[in-house]
Amino acid sequence: MLTQTANRDSHPSFWPRVREYAVPAPMIETATARRQAGDWAGACAAAGIDVDLQLRSVTRTHGRELAARIRADLRHLVPDLLRWHMPRTAPHGLLRPGLTMALARYGAPGRDGPGPLQLVVRTPPGWADAGQRISLALWDGSPTGPGARRHPHPRPNRRFRPDLHQHLWDARRTDELRSRAGADRSAADGSPASAADGPPAIDPDVLRALPPDRPYAVGRWAAEAAILLHAEGRGADGPVSVRLGGRRRLLLDVTGGEVGPGTAGDSGGPGTDGARAPLVRLAATAPGPGSPAPPVLPDAATWVLPDLELIRTGAIDAGQLHPLVARALVPDGPSADPRSPRTRTADRQGQPRLVECRGERHRIGLVDGSLAPLDHDPAEIRREELLVALTGTPLPCLQAIDAAHRRPDCLTGVRERLDHGDISGALAVVEGLLGLDAVLRSGPLRDELEAAAQRRISYGLFRADLVGPGPGRYRPDDRRPGDRRPRPHRTAAVR
Repeated sequence: MLTQTANRDSHPSFWPRVREYAVPAPMIETATARRQAGDWAGACAAAGIDVDLQLRSVTRTHGRELAARIRADLRHLVPDLLRWHMPRTAPHGLLRPGLTMALARYGAPGRDGPGPLQLVVRTPPGWADAGQRISLALWDGSPTGPGARRHPHPRPNRRFRPDLHQHLWDARRTDELRSRAGADRSAADGSPASAADGPPAIDPDVLRALPPDRPYAVGRWAAEAAILLHAEGRGADGPVSVRLGGRRRLLLDVTGGEVGPGTAGDSGGPGTDGARAPLVRLAATAPGPGSPAPPVLPDAATWVLPDLELIRTGAIDAGQLHPLVARALVPDGPSADPRSPRTRTADRQGQPRLVECRGERHRIGLVDGSLAPLDHDPAEIRREELLVALTGTPLPCLQAIDAAHRRPDCLTGVRERLDHGDISGALAVVEGLLGLDAVLRSGPLRDELEAAAQRRISYGLFRADLVGPGPGRYRPDDRRPGDRRPRPHRTAAVR
């Protein structure tokens, strides 16, 4: 889903890199195989999702019926697809930190819980986002629930509502992505369509109030606003707030809509078969001080789906999309090469490379598990290594090997993989370049790998609740009675 940074509007330039590195093909393949075998927990582990719930405890606390419903949702959860659609921030496209989102809401409150039970997904705060891990838990509104105490924002966010867009994570509803994303509309720019027997879905004044050249999914606003209002228990009419990016908001008034029979239901998610298309106008007045705040149109409904925009602009092809996304958006498209550019690059690793050495072209390649020159005899190499130890100038072949250990050409790709949590992919690139037995030398490559390992330690300490947000900080739960110090903002700035 398209998201924005904290202080400026979003820009889609990072999405091709996200699709390249954030959800690698081996992760999708492993998670899919485990999910199809019925191992939902193993699929979550393959997709980098930590499970903080126990169905046996749910059965004891909430009963067998609710536990069975939760188990059914977990068995149909597509964790790699959930990671694919998670909100991200510019400029690197990392997961939005410190976020809690509701995947499904279960209407019956627990016998001992303060509120209705929700299946939620959380991202760690920015200072502990190493590995880009995600956690899955149940939350009933209690501040002491699993993962809630140590999380900066345990309450589900109003802007991100995958419980209203279950096609973004539920295997039973993935075919809805095409219609919910507006990909089946005749207008390529996503302009709003008119109802067959009634007024246009979007009032022209709304379109004139929008900033130009922004990928707003205005063609879906009317139907999505009606779904949101129905899910909030406000019928199909009422005000809806739309976040346009930055500090800009738009207050809309939805009237004349009816929601069809498939639109609501606990954990069943909304449908799109409204009996009558609603009309969206600019609200004449803002709600009064005593009125409840209008619901916020989710980002997934506000903006054009990034994958749809990338396909339309030709930035990527169908073979680079998640298989379930490609099947929904390009059902009749030409079969593309399923191997992404990163896979094709990996295929070339391990092949000898050419180096200009003393007026000739020499080769360097992997020999016995390490990178070595192929066109110099061992005695010559020993003499050159001794010369280097005496501060001499090494052969160009040895210079190329030293550069590969310290600052290789693939350093940018390795850094991207590490940032997005693909540790195994980054190590595979390094091993394909330097060999399994290589000893890294001091330099940027080694620094990146060591920094990634240190960040993973920070995440482990955060999971164990053994470290706070930073030196000199305190946890809000540790305040003494009468302490009037403001609550600290525990989420680090987006990088």
